[in-house]
Amino acid sequence: MINDRENSFIVEAKDLKLCYGEVTVLKDISFQVETGSCMVIMGASGCGKSTLLKCMTGLLKPAAGNVIFSNGDLWGNRDLPNEEVLSNFGVLFQAGALWSSMNLLENVSLPLQTFSQLGKDEIEQLAAYKLSLVGLSGCEYLYPPELSGGMQKRAGLARALSMDPPILFLDEPSAGLDPINSMQLDELIVELKKSLGITFVVVTHELDSIFEIADDAIFLSNVSKSLLDHGKPVEMKSSSKHAEIRGFLSRTGQGKAI
Repeated sequence: MINDRENSFIVEAKDLKLCYGEVTVLKDISFQVETGSCMVIMGASGCGKSTLLKCMTGLLKPAAGNVIFSNGDLWGNRDLPNEEVLSNFGVLFQAGALWSSMNLLENVSLPLQTFSQLGKDEIEQLAAYKLSLVGLSGCEYLYPPELSGGMQKRAGLARALSMDPPILFLDEPSAGLDPINSMQLDELIVELKKSLGITFVVVTHELDSIFEIADDAIFLSNVSKSLLDHGKPVEMKSSSKHAEIRGFLSRTGQGKAI
Protein backbone atom coordinates (compact mmCIF):
# COMPACT_ATOMS: atom_id res chain seq x y z
CA MET A 1 0.00 0.00 0.00
CA ILE A 2 1.16 3.53 -0.71
CA ASN A 3 -1.34 5.68 1.16
CA ASP A 4 1.46 7.46 3.03
CA ARG A 5 2.02 10.69 1.11
CA GLU A 6 5.66 10.71 2.20
CA ASN A 7 6.22 7.55 0.17
CA SER A 8 8.24 8.08 -3.02
CA PHE A 9 5.58 6.26 -5.06
CA ILE A 10 2.44 8.15 -6.06
CA VAL A 11 0.53 5.31 -7.71
CA GLU A 12 0.79 1.53 -7.72
CA ALA A 13 -0.77 -1.11 -9.94
CA LYS A 14 -1.17 -4.23 -7.83
CA ASP A 15 -1.79 -7.73 -9.24
CA LEU A 16 -4.04 -6.46 -12.04
CA LYS A 17 -5.95 -8.80 -14.31
CA LEU A 18 -7.77 -7.07 -17.16
CA CYS A 19 -10.39 -8.71 -19.34
CA TYR A 20 -12.94 -7.94 -22.02
CA GLY A 21 -15.66 -10.45 -21.30
CA GLU A 22 -14.03 -13.88 -21.20
CA VAL A 23 -10.88 -12.69 -22.99
CA THR A 24 -7.89 -11.94 -20.76
CA VAL A 25 -5.89 -8.98 -22.06
CA LEU A 26 -3.36 -8.65 -19.23
CA LYS A 27 -2.60 -10.57 -16.05
CA ASP A 28 -0.33 -10.32 -13.00
CA ILE A 29 0.48 -6.64 -13.65
CA SER A 30 2.26 -4.95 -10.74
CA PHE A 31 4.44 -1.84 -10.76
CA GLN A 32 4.90 1.49 -8.98
CA VAL A 33 5.26 5.01 -10.34
CA GLU A 34 7.65 7.30 -8.51
CA THR A 35 6.46 10.78 -7.59
CA GLY A 36 7.68 13.43 -10.04
CA SER A 37 8.80 10.92 -12.66
CA CYS A 38 7.63 10.03 -16.15
CA MET A 39 6.67 6.37 -16.49
CA VAL A 40 6.19 5.06 -20.02
CA ILE A 41 3.99 2.05 -20.80
CA MET A 42 5.38 0.46 -23.96
CA GLY A 43 5.03 -2.65 -26.06
CA ALA A 44 3.94 -3.81 -29.51
CA SER A 45 0.50 -3.01 -30.90
CA GLY A 46 -2.23 -5.06 -29.24
CA CYS A 47 -0.32 -5.71 -26.02
CA GLY A 48 -2.85 -3.91 -23.82
CA LYS A 49 -1.18 -0.52 -23.23
CA SER A 50 -4.34 1.54 -23.61
CA THR A 51 -6.37 -1.08 -21.75
CA LEU A 52 -4.04 -0.72 -18.77
CA LEU A 53 -4.40 3.05 -18.93
CA LYS A 54 -8.19 2.73 -18.98
CA CYS A 55 -8.04 0.71 -15.77
CA MET A 56 -5.70 3.20 -14.10
CA THR A 57 -8.00 6.11 -14.99
CA GLY A 58 -11.26 4.54 -13.88
CA LEU A 59 -12.67 3.58 -17.29
CA LEU A 60 -12.28 -0.21 -17.00
CA LYS A 61 -12.82 -2.23 -13.83
CA PRO A 62 -10.14 -4.91 -13.33
CA ALA A 63 -11.15 -8.55 -13.08
CA ALA A 64 -8.68 -8.76 -10.19
CA GLY A 65 -6.25 -6.47 -8.40
CA ASN A 66 -6.36 -2.76 -7.73
CA VAL A 67 -4.81 0.62 -8.53
CA ILE A 68 -3.68 2.46 -5.41
CA PHE A 69 -3.08 6.21 -5.37
CA SER A 70 -1.62 8.34 -2.60
CA ASN A 71 -5.16 9.40 -1.63
CA GLY A 72 -6.77 5.95 -1.72
CA ASP A 73 -7.74 2.86 -3.69
CA LEU A 74 -9.27 3.44 -7.11
CA TRP A 75 -11.28 0.23 -7.28
CA GLY A 76 -11.23 -1.93 -4.12
CA ASN A 77 -14.52 -3.86 -4.03
CA ARG A 78 -16.41 -1.14 -5.92
CA ASP A 79 -18.26 -1.52 -9.21
CA LEU A 80 -17.49 2.13 -9.95
CA PRO A 81 -14.19 3.94 -9.31
CA ASN A 82 -13.58 6.00 -6.18
CA GLU A 83 -14.64 9.58 -7.05
CA GLU A 84 -12.20 11.12 -4.57
CA VAL A 85 -9.31 9.33 -6.28
CA LEU A 86 -10.55 10.37 -9.73
CA SER A 87 -10.01 13.99 -8.72
CA ASN A 88 -6.31 13.24 -8.19
CA PHE A 89 -5.31 13.10 -11.86
CA GLY A 90 -5.86 14.50 -15.34
CA VAL A 91 -6.06 12.63 -18.65
CA LEU A 92 -5.03 13.53 -22.20
CA PHE A 93 -6.90 11.21 -24.53
CA GLN A 94 -5.39 10.06 -27.81
CA ALA A 95 -7.75 12.15 -29.96
CA GLY A 96 -7.63 15.20 -27.68
CA ALA A 97 -11.39 14.93 -26.93
CA LEU A 98 -11.95 18.70 -27.15
CA TRP A 99 -15.49 20.05 -27.59
CA SER A 100 -15.56 21.41 -31.14
CA SER A 101 -18.40 23.81 -30.30
CA MET A 102 -16.34 25.50 -27.55
CA ASN A 103 -13.31 27.72 -27.96
CA LEU A 104 -10.11 26.82 -26.13
CA LEU A 105 -10.83 29.05 -23.15
CA GLU A 106 -14.23 27.40 -22.73
CA ASN A 107 -12.76 23.90 -23.13
CA VAL A 108 -10.14 24.47 -20.44
CA SER A 109 -12.63 26.29 -18.19
CA LEU A 110 -15.15 23.43 -18.23
CA PRO A 111 -13.57 21.27 -15.46
CA LEU A 112 -13.16 24.35 -13.27
CA GLN A 113 -16.80 25.31 -13.79
CA THR A 114 -17.90 21.77 -12.97
CA PHE A 115 -15.71 20.91 -10.00
CA SER A 116 -14.56 24.18 -8.40
CA GLN A 117 -16.32 26.99 -6.53
CA LEU A 118 -14.40 29.73 -8.35
CA GLY A 119 -16.08 32.69 -9.99
CA LYS A 120 -16.25 33.31 -13.73
CA ASP A 121 -13.34 35.80 -13.84
CA GLU A 122 -11.07 33.56 -11.76
CA ILE A 123 -11.88 30.56 -13.93
CA GLU A 124 -11.11 32.43 -17.14
CA GLN A 125 -7.82 33.74 -15.70
CA LEU A 126 -6.78 30.24 -14.67
CA ALA A 127 -7.81 28.76 -18.02
CA ALA A 128 -5.79 31.40 -19.87
CA TYR A 129 -2.82 30.63 -17.63
CA LYS A 130 -3.04 26.90 -18.36
CA LEU A 131 -3.10 27.65 -22.09
CA SER A 132 -0.01 29.80 -21.65
CA LEU A 133 1.78 26.92 -19.94
CA VAL A 134 1.43 24.83 -23.09
CA GLY A 135 2.39 27.63 -25.47
CA LEU A 136 -1.11 28.67 -26.57
CA SER A 137 -1.27 32.26 -25.32
CA GLY A 138 -3.31 34.31 -27.76
CA CYS A 139 -5.30 31.26 -28.92
CA GLU A 140 -7.99 31.43 -26.24
CA TYR A 141 -10.83 32.19 -28.65
CA LEU A 142 -9.89 29.77 -31.39
CA TYR A 143 -12.01 26.64 -31.88
CA PRO A 144 -10.54 23.11 -32.14
CA PRO A 145 -11.24 22.75 -35.91
CA GLU A 146 -9.12 25.88 -36.44
CA LEU A 147 -6.07 24.27 -34.82
CA SER A 148 -3.31 22.03 -36.11
CA GLY A 149 -2.98 18.55 -34.65
CA GLY A 150 -0.12 19.63 -32.42
CA MET A 151 -2.08 22.61 -31.10
CA GLN A 152 -5.07 20.38 -30.36
CA LYS A 153 -2.86 18.06 -28.30
CA ARG A 154 -1.48 21.07 -26.39
CA ALA A 155 -5.01 22.34 -25.76
CA GLY A 156 -6.03 18.91 -24.47
CA LEU A 157 -3.02 18.96 -22.18
CA ALA A 158 -4.01 22.41 -20.90
CA ARG A 159 -7.46 21.07 -20.05
CA ALA A 160 -5.94 18.07 -18.28
CA LEU A 161 -3.90 20.57 -16.22
CA SER A 162 -6.89 22.73 -15.33
CA MET A 163 -7.46 21.30 -11.83
CA ASP A 164 -3.73 21.21 -10.94
CA PRO A 165 -3.55 17.40 -10.70
CA PRO A 166 -0.35 15.83 -9.35
CA ILE A 167 -0.58 13.08 -12.01
CA LEU A 168 -1.28 13.21 -15.73
CA PHE A 169 -2.11 10.16 -17.85
CA LEU A 170 -1.37 10.53 -21.57
CA ASP A 171 -2.58 8.02 -24.18
CA GLU A 172 -0.41 8.05 -27.32
CA PRO A 173 0.16 11.83 -27.17
CA SER A 174 2.26 11.84 -30.36
CA ALA A 175 -0.26 9.88 -32.44
CA GLY A 176 -0.97 11.68 -35.71
CA LEU A 177 1.70 14.33 -35.20
CA ASP A 178 4.58 15.08 -37.54
CA PRO A 179 8.13 14.64 -36.15
CA ILE A 180 8.56 18.34 -35.28
CA ASN A 181 5.27 18.60 -33.38
CA SER A 182 5.99 15.29 -31.69
CA MET A 183 9.39 16.53 -30.54
CA GLN A 184 7.89 19.79 -29.25
CA LEU A 185 5.27 17.88 -27.27
CA ASP A 186 7.99 15.69 -25.75
CA GLU A 187 9.91 18.81 -24.73
CA LEU A 188 6.75 20.25 -23.17
CA ILE A 189 6.19 17.09 -21.12
CA VAL A 190 9.76 17.23 -19.80
CA GLU A 191 9.43 20.95 -18.99
CA LEU A 192 6.12 20.52 -17.14
CA LYS A 193 7.57 17.65 -15.13
CA LYS A 194 10.53 19.79 -14.10
CA SER A 195 8.74 23.09 -13.51
CA LEU A 196 5.53 21.85 -11.89
CA GLY A 197 6.67 18.53 -10.39
CA ILE A 198 3.92 16.63 -12.21
CA THR A 199 4.08 12.86 -12.45
CA PHE A 200 3.38 11.50 -15.95
CA VAL A 201 2.18 8.06 -17.01
CA VAL A 202 2.42 7.88 -20.79
CA VAL A 203 1.34 5.19 -23.25
CA THR A 204 3.47 5.30 -26.40
CA HIS A 205 5.30 3.12 -28.90
CA GLU A 206 7.27 6.04 -30.38
CA LEU A 207 10.92 5.28 -29.68
CA ASP A 208 12.13 8.87 -29.92
CA SER A 209 9.54 9.88 -27.33
CA ILE A 210 10.37 6.95 -25.07
CA PHE A 211 14.04 7.86 -24.86
CA GLU A 212 13.29 11.58 -24.53
CA ILE A 213 10.68 11.60 -21.77
CA ALA A 214 10.92 8.35 -19.79
CA ASP A 215 12.58 8.10 -16.39
CA ASP A 216 11.24 4.58 -16.10
CA ALA A 217 9.26 2.19 -18.30
CA ILE A 218 7.37 -1.08 -18.33
CA PHE A 219 7.11 -3.40 -21.32
CA LEU A 220 3.92 -5.38 -21.92
CA SER A 221 3.95 -8.57 -23.99
CA ASN A 222 1.04 -9.46 -26.24
CA VAL A 223 2.17 -13.09 -26.13
CA SER A 224 2.47 -13.74 -22.39
CA LYS A 225 -0.13 -10.99 -21.65
CA SER A 226 2.09 -9.89 -18.80
CA LEU A 227 4.62 -7.28 -17.75
CA LEU A 228 7.84 -8.57 -19.29
CA ASP A 229 10.34 -6.07 -17.90
CA HIS A 230 10.58 -2.83 -15.91
CA GLY A 231 13.43 -0.33 -15.90
CA LYS A 232 15.11 2.55 -17.70
CA PRO A 233 14.66 2.30 -21.49
CA VAL A 234 18.35 2.90 -22.24
CA GLU A 235 19.37 0.08 -19.92
CA MET A 236 16.63 -2.23 -21.19
CA LYS A 237 17.74 -1.62 -24.78
CA SER A 238 21.23 -2.94 -24.08
CA SER A 239 20.77 -5.40 -21.25
CA SER A 240 17.21 -6.70 -21.00
CA LYS A 241 17.24 -10.48 -20.86
CA HIS A 242 14.33 -10.49 -23.31
CA ALA A 243 15.25 -10.36 -27.00
CA GLU A 244 11.76 -9.02 -27.75
CA ILE A 245 12.49 -5.89 -25.73
CA ARG A 246 16.00 -5.37 -27.06
CA GLY A 247 14.65 -5.69 -30.61
CA PHE A 248 11.76 -3.31 -29.93
CA LEU A 249 13.98 -0.61 -28.44
CA SER A 250 16.67 -0.92 -31.10
CA ARG A 251 14.20 -1.12 -34.02
CA THR A 252 15.72 -4.41 -35.16
CA GLY A 253 12.67 -6.50 -34.33
CA GLN A 254 15.05 -9.37 -33.72
CA GLY A 255 14.24 -12.13 -31.30
CA LYS A 256 11.05 -14.06 -30.80
CA ALA A 257 8.39 -12.67 -28.49
CA ILE A 258 8.54 -14.34 -25.12
